[in-house]
Amino acid sequence: PTLLLYQEYSDVAINREIQRQQGPEPGGEEEGLGEATPPENLSPTSSFRSSRGSAFSLWQDIPDVRSSGMLDSFSNEERKLQEAKFELVTSEASYMRSLAIAVDHFMLSRELGECLGAQERQWLFSKLPDVKDVGERFLQDLEQRLEEDILRFDVCDIVLAHCPALRRVYLPYVTNQAYQEQTYQRLLQENPRFSSILARLEEHPICQRLPLTSFLILPFQRITRLKMLVENILKRTTPGSRDEDTATKAFNELKKIIKECNSSVQSMKRTEELIHLNKKIHFEGKIFPLISQSRWLVKHGELCEVDTQTMSISGSKLKLPTRPVYLHLFNDCLLLSKKKDTWKFVVFVHAKIGELKVKDISQKLQGISGYIFHLQLCEGQLLKHQILLKARTESEKQRWITAMVPSDPEMSGDQIIENGDLSQVQCMKSYQAVEHDELTLEKADVLQVKNITSDGWVEGIRLSDGERGWFPKTYVEEITSRSARMRNLREKNRIKCATQKLEEEFL
Repeated sequence: PTLLLYQEYSDVAINREIQRQQGPEPGGEEEGLGEATPPENLSPTSSFRSSRGSAFSLWQDIPDVRSSGMLDSFSNEERKLQEAKFELVTSEASYMRSLAIAVDHFMLSRELGECLGAQERQWLFSKLPDVKDVGERFLQDLEQRLEEDILRFDVCDIVLAHCPALRRVYLPYVTNQAYQEQTYQRLLQENPRFSSILARLEEHPICQRLPLTSFLILPFQRITRLKMLVENILKRTTPGSRDEDTATKAFNELKKIIKECNSSVQSMKRTEELIHLNKKIHFEGKIFPLISQSRWLVKHGELCEVDTQTMSISGSKLKLPTRPVYLHLFNDCLLLSKKKDTWKFVVFVHAKIGELKVKDISQKLQGISGYIFHLQLCEGQLLKHQILLKARTESEKQRWITAMVPSDPEMSGDQIIENGDLSQVQCMKSYQAVEHDELTLEKADVLQVKNITSDGWVEGIRLSDGERGWFPKTYVEEITSRSARMRNLREKNRIKCATQKLEEEFL
């Protein structure tokens, strides 16, 4: 069979995960093994070959496993555990194959190198060779373990041992991603030689019609996928066993690395954004230091202020004169301003976020159409300013209200389990957040639904990490099987309990 590159391999694997998370549990608690079986040609790796040189996509298909005569002594759960471990190894091999193309075919291309400056090359490829070196050593250890004991191998202790090295290379690589994207776009627009050499390199059969960008983003995708693979192993380990313990530790370390990567990317973007805004926002006669380490933008945009002074009735209809007002909502304060010209805002009132009072009054006003809410800005107990605001859509109104009355982040993760069988959706195609209050979704993410607006936006909490945010309804599908929903909650709970147990032991 042809060896798949990681990009295609992970597509197949994720689609399989989607089917598993949406499907009811055949025969109650037990799922059959069939649904975990990848298609026959899913052979991403030369990583595990029999002496005859063919590669295998399933652990149970390896001749040494088949011929051992031991397969029947494994319970269904034990088989699924070994398959989950084997998938981590085969997918790592597939990933390394794609990374090798990124480095050898693109980065080390003499032609491409000649049309790039040293700084551009650094921004475009960053620490890619280091990522590849660390990955190769990791894969070597995994394959060696497989060779030693094909029937009862474990991988989580190896993952755990490699976490410091993974962190060392992934953190700078992922943090550089913003520069990588900007450099790539700029080179395409300004350097015709770059685009023609790149096009030629991308046409090479080795790339299997995939563009350079799909190779550059791999480390970012792999580290999150690795966490998911370890999570799948953890779900299948025996509660209270040493395996569970090691899997939990590996899972937690990967979670920390991902969190660090995300917050490093975020704090870079947040600081740049504040510096940019500081040039544009002016305060009427006040000095307000906008730039602060602990401040970031949560949401911004233009709404209409309803002028209650000049409201009039024509026939039976109420006429609502409005004027534009611009809102900048930070994590600690809200600024209301008037736009002076295309790039300048003059703030006429501001308040701390804890001193805002918001009331949705769309339903309550007879004869008034539109999505209206009432906002009060206070100082201590005193009312400083009040305003009627009108949004263009139901979702715009809901999102502003939700953003101004933030829920306790400590709570939201726990709300998931407490409320039992609530509506769940699953992401069917990945979504990139556009605004600050949106959630970036990866295919196969499962979310519990908090809110759905009439114009097709959903507010949800992701089960795997408790992150909360908005996304378009068209990117997700409802999980209609109750037993699938309950299993998704049980699995989340299982991981939460294992993690808590580990933390308590640590303390």
